[in-house]
This record gives sequence, structure tokens and C-alpha cells, in this order.
Amino acid sequence: MKKQYCTLLVLSNLLLLGCEKDYLDQPKPTETVNASVIFESVDGVEAFMSGILRLSRSQFERTDSGGLYSMYFARVVKGNDLVLGYQWYLYDYENDNRESTYVRTTFSWEFPYSMINQLNLLIDGVKKSSKLSEPEKDAFLGQGYALRAFYYFQLAMEFQHTYSYDTSLPAPPIYKEPALEGKAMSTLGELYDFILSDLNTAVEIVPETRVNKSYINRNVAYAILARVHQVMGNWQEAANAAAIARQGFELSPSEYRLGFDDINAREWIWGMPQRADQSNYFYIAPHAFTDNVNDGYGLAFWNKEFVSLFTPTDVRNTFVDLYKVGNGNQYYARASSKFTFDFSSDIPIIRSPEMLLIEIEAKARLGNESEASSLLLSLQKNRDPNASASGNSGNALIEEILVERRKELYGEMGVEWFDAKRLRRGITRTGNHRVGSSANLLPDDKKFFLKIPQKEIDTNSFIDESINSNR
Repeated sequence: MKKQYCTLLVLSNLLLLGCEKDYLDQPKPTETVNASVIFESVDGVEAFMSGILRLSRSQFERTDSGGLYSMYFARVVKGNDLVLGYQWYLYDYENDNRESTYVRTTFSWEFPYSMINQLNLLIDGVKKSSKLSEPEKDAFLGQGYALRAFYYFQLAMEFQHTYSYDTSLPAPPIYKEPALEGKAMSTLGELYDFILSDLNTAVEIVPETRVNKSYINRNVAYAILARVHQVMGNWQEAANAAAIARQGFELSPSEYRLGFDDINAREWIWGMPQRADQSNYFYIAPHAFTDNVNDGYGLAFWNKEFVSLFTPTDVRNTFVDLYKVGNGNQYYARASSKFTFDFSSDIPIIRSPEMLLIEIEAKARLGNESEASSLLLSLQKNRDPNASASGNSGNALIEEILVERRKELYGEMGVEWFDAKRLRRGITRTGNHRVGSSANLLPDDKKFFLKIPQKEIDTNSFIDESINSNR
């Protein structure tokens, strides 16, 4: 008989405790304590939250299966804009990494659920605390709900078709409390409803202030909500949430070429800090993989056709031709200095230009093309003083916005894959790819999502053995 619990959830039942508000002050959460001790003071809960945030950047399986940053970079390499050499993320680059026993599949399930279970412990403990005031409870619960929704959103994106495809399809199980046993699959509609419920609660109670930009505040909660509404096609809600999320985070073109390694950059709404003595070292993505000058793997380059989209005066044009030798062939490779790597490189998660572009796309799809075009031009001129209005409308305007998203966010969060999946478009490999047409993705391709891990099937009796038969 199968065990009545998910192995991955049991592994995260231990309470992870970071000892300071800034989770970089400890190499890792090192203590296990009784829940009543944690939740009897603000300091205790803040320490527990720091442990959760520390877990988000921990290495799980190997170099390409670390924290959140590795989920993002796996999406980056699945597209057409980045060209990957022979290194980690190889099978993601080939779009051949979705089978139930593969590391990518197992990690993309276990990592979000380990985060979710810690957040459920946080939420449950805060609710039951007799020592915390109601305002103190709301502050922690708002952060917990927002983060839980964020990681369920990652599961929704990784393990099923997109929302508009079919909301009745099976989706990952929903755990609202600390897990003691496995649960059955939900439906995609149920999962998105739960995500929205958490986020709608979070934005009402989460604080505006925070310890630093690695923590959740009102801006971050609204930014996550904007992404979810964007995927669901709820355009007015997406525009509203994105507009709130970017408040206080002005565009700063002068910072674009400073290496994307400082969480204090003005455009960063949410990021992951690093410190040299507690770094993830060469695992840091995208920095260690796309920086071809400093130490690191430095074997990721950029498609010549993507590079051709940038004018010479665009601050985002960070590309340079490098003369390389590989597999007996000499070739010019287009490298980028966007991300500077060292052992203390901070990692961006959400920036304000993405929120502006969500707002622009939403307005265009709602028929407010004049305002959408005006906002788009303001972003373009911020990045390139020589930019001029295209005069596009209709589908041409939408396409221009999607290209602008790729130009603005390349390397950061897998924008090309993210947009192709949510809009049910394919990705066709062109240009100077090492792996070309064999890695193409068709619209609604099953390669856009992963199979359910065999480890989960083996240990959770509520998930049928046949779950992957049609996936």
C-alpha cells in the first residue's frame, strides 16, 4: 500500500528558523524549535520568515536545480532568444526535460511544495498565536498568503496547460494546512481560484514597509497578482494591479548597464540578495551563465536575430561579439554584459518595467490603444532617447508590446516562454542556435508543461498511476 503522504512534504515539516531579520545573517536556517516558541513573539515569526526566504535560494538537487532562480533560468533557455553552450540546463535548452523521473520535473514539484508547506506552517502558527496582536498577525499573514500564491502559480505554470486552454484539466493538489498526508489533484480552475483568493486577501493586509526588498510588501503582492491576472486574461484587473505594484519604483535607465546585481536598484520591486561568504557561488542564474567576462560558466550567448532588435542607442543593448572556439569550429558569439557575476550578485525577481508593460498590454487589449501607445513610447524613449512612435494599432501594437517585453526582460524570468505559454503560441528556433528545429514548441505543445513526478505518484495514493498517460 502507498504511504498516505507526499515524501516531499514530509521533508519540509521541520520548522526552518533563520536567526535574524535579514536572512543573509546566517549561512542557513540551523535550528528546530517548538512552534509555540516561534509564534509567541514578532521576533520569532520574523526569524521563521527569514528561514523561508533563505530556503528560496537554496540548492536542492544540483547546479541547475537550485532555488527560484533556477526555475526562471530553465524557462529562459527554452526560448529562441538565448543560445546555450554545452553546460547545465542542457536538456531544458533542448526542450526535452519533462519526463516523470527527470530531475527538472522532480525539482519543479518538490521545491514549490517545500516552500508552500513552510508557508502553511507560518500561516497556521500565526493564526493560532495568542501572543500576537491582530495587526501583527495581519502583517505576517499577508506575506504568507502572497508567497503561497506565488509558489502555487509556479506549479500551475509548470504542470499543466495555460489557464485559457481548459480549466477542468487536473492540476497540482492544494494544501491549505501543513501537510500530514497526500491529497488528490485539483483542477486548473480550482487552483487559480485558490491563488486569487490568497492574493486578494494578501493585498488587503500585507504591510507597505518591509525589512528589505527580499521580503513581501504591498507592491510585491500586487505585482504577483498582476502576473496572475495577465495569464488569466483578466485585463482590467491586471492593469489595476500592475499600476499599484510599480508605484514608487521609477524607471532608471542609468542603472540598466550596471550589472543587474544590486537589489537596491530603483526598478527592483522584489529580489534575492547574495553575500560573498554565503553565496550560491557558480549556481547563480542568470549571472554565472550569461556573464562571459568574469568567473562563471559563461557559455550562454544571444541569438543574432534577437540582438538585431536593438538600436545602438538603446541602453538595453548590452551585446558584444566575442570570438569563440567550440567543437572544432571558430565562430562569433553575441555575448551580453547585462548581468555581472560574482559571488555576491543579487538576483532580480520582479522589476517595475514589467509591471508597466503588463499595464500597457492590458490597455491595448481593452481597446484603449491611444493610452497604451503613449505609455509604450514613454518606456521606449526612457530606454532609447532616439525612439519614435511606431503608429501601430490592433495586432501590430500587441506584437510590438510583446517584442518590447522580450527586449526589456531578457534573461530575467523566461519572458519569451511565459508569453508563448499564456498566449498559446509556439516558439520557433531561428538564427544561430546550436539546437534548432528539434527544440521548436508548437502552440499548446505538451512540452510547455511537465509530467507529474514518479516520486509523488509512488508515495501519494490519491494520485492515480495513470495520471501521466495523456500528458
